Amino acid sequence: MKHSRRSFLRQSTLAAGSFIIVPRHVLGRGFIAPSDKIGLGFIGLGKQSGGLANQFGKIESVEILAGSDVWTTKLDWFKGHVSKIYAEQKNNPNYMGLKLTGDYQELLDSPDIDAVVIATPDHWHAVQAIHAMRAGKDVYCEKPMTHTVQEGIDMVQTAQDTGRVVQVGSMQRSWASFRKAAELVRNGYVGNLSKVLVNVGDPAIPYNMPEEALPPEVNWDRWCGPTKKLTYNHRLAPSRNDVDFWPDWRLFKETGGGILADWGAHMFDIAQWGLGMDRSGPVSFVPPSDPKAVRGLQMKYANGIELVHEDFGRGWAVRFIGSEGSLDVSRQFLDSNPGDIANAEIKSSDQMVYHSDNHYQDFLDAIKNRSEPICDVETGHRSASVCNLANIAYWLNRPLTWDPVKQQFPGDNEANKLLSYKHRKPYRE
Repeated sequence: MKHSRRSFLRQSTLAAGSFIIVPRHVLGRGFIAPSDKIGLGFIGLGKQSGGLANQFGKIESVEILAGSDVWTTKLDWFKGHVSKIYAEQKNNPNYMGLKLTGDYQELLDSPDIDAVVIATPDHWHAVQAIHAMRAGKDVYCEKPMTHTVQEGIDMVQTAQDTGRVVQVGSMQRSWASFRKAAELVRNGYVGNLSKVLVNVGDPAIPYNMPEEALPPEVNWDRWCGPTKKLTYNHRLAPSRNDVDFWPDWRLFKETGGGILADWGAHMFDIAQWGLGMDRSGPVSFVPPSDPKAVRGLQMKYANGIELVHEDFGRGWAVRFIGSEGSLDVSRQFLDSNPGDIANAEIKSSDQMVYHSDNHYQDFLDAIKNRSEPICDVETGHRSASVCNLANIAYWLNRPLTWDPVKQQFPGDNEANKLLSYKHRKPYRE
């Protein structure tokens, strides 16, 4: 991995469009030498980028150097947000070391960028991640990692071909409660496992929002990118980050996977982790008989364990059911019936899962060590696949058989066609 910043001072003397570079000596006291810094660029500067910038901005070994978005309003917002982070956390009110561009390819061309954070809508993830890996950048990609199963296959292959590190933003794996839940399940504290219930939101639906006037501050063709050209609505993609709602692109099959995928990439991910299925997935999908139902999908693994998309009355959560009782976990609780299951102490002789207490530092450590992070590209792909395949089962409303090795529906052309879509020119990987 390159760490050289020889071009830094040279670029600081250039007035090149919107690129503004400041020498490192203005970055405040106690800064790490440039050779030890990881230069980070952000692709997608919407609502999610703020929290991610806060997390990475806390870490001394990384420096946020660039941001890219198709909204000029969000470029301006991100510049102010990052400047505030460095002013508050690094005692440097004059921080201005950001490159800002409307074209993420320009960001990828920068030799100062070692890694990128991709926080665009789901339909852009794979294209941008593949471009970034081919450009020699390591990737932190928001969840769900991909919009389709084939995109996940392509991302895994690209990571293998390029040797790049990919961390997927399923950060619950770096939370102690979810880690303990996975270890309790894997070590038999709930007994012989028979079923896992996962409650998350509804499947994706076709885009159906009324058309509104297109704001002048966005390149809408680039926002739509690889998906088909959609009409604009502010709920789909607001022009500012200070709105009191999360953008609705998550709801629609053209740009997301519904809340089934948005939260499923968290909760199905934990189910897969507890089951030890990070390199596999269910082999059958049986949707409810009611074609309008948005819960009730039954999935089954080759070992006979059922995974059910079901509301069991505790919000977005996971319930592991075994011969000794049940274990529930969410962001608000880790408890069990009987209670001694959740309260049990993991023994040193038990099987331990990967231990990370900081999802963002774990990514940076993996970059420096050239190792796999806690939610690597294959893990992220398999968790996203559960969501994508669940959507297909709801859409087709009939039983499906899945081969997790070949990653195909055997003999089912109709279902296999939904594993991918043709990306719109010129927005292809």
